[in-house]
Amino acid sequence: MKQIGATKFRKHCLAILDRLDNDGIVITKRGKAVAKLIPLHAASASLIGSLKGRIKIKGDILGTGAAWEHARKPCS
Repeated sequence: MKQIGATKFRKHCLAILDRLDNDGIVITKRGKAVAKLIPLHAASASLIGSLKGRIKIKGDILGTGAAWEHARKPCS
């Protein structure tokens, strides 16, 4: 996979985006990988539905898990 330093990426960002292939490019800082840039169509197409049948939802996925009481005021 191609790699590019962050400084060079910043200078040539638009040109790099125009030439980006499906493998993407790894952006490094001081020799360490900090980000991977991939085309949107390459990433999202493989992720949609990829975990179907592999995960199980337990409990309320929309709740916080915290219990709370609501104090009601009497109606006048």
